[in-house]
Amino acid sequence: MKSDEVTQQLFDAKKSKGISFADLGKIVGMDEVWVAALFYGQARASDEEAAKLGDALGLGKDIYEKLTDFPSKGLGPVVPTDPLIYRFYEIMQVYGMPMKSVIHEKFGDGIMSAIDFTLSIDKENDPKGDRVVVTMNGKFLPYKKW
Repeated sequence: MKSDEVTQQLFDAKKSKGISFADLGKIVGMDEVWVAALFYGQARASDEEAAKLGDALGLGKDIYEKLTDFPSKGLGPVVPTDPLIYRFYEIMQVYGMPMKSVIHEKFGDGIMSAIDFTLSIDKENDPKGDRVVVTMNGKFLPYKKW
């Protein structure tokens, strides 16, 4: 079974069950964005996580096995050369579609404004190594029907 077929089956089952990524995250014991990344083949589930997700969505063992495959992360071939910018590119390649799905689920069909938008970068001290905290805050702009 191809990755896009697995993704479609996962989304179809999620829709038919009327369950959110947040609900699935609680069932699996992971964050909702990670679960969405799993749907897009951008994350790899353990056997236990795949079984919990498969049971919650009523899916067969063939899907469980696909969820535990090692993913080929990323969505495109163009790569920035600056190491810091590359990391942001990598984040969008791996988590962009999952973020889009979670935003649509919470807000509806639309986009986050890059005009009415703020971005903050903070430092969080951590004994295991300082953390970079990036906060993006953009107004939600629903698509208009006419």
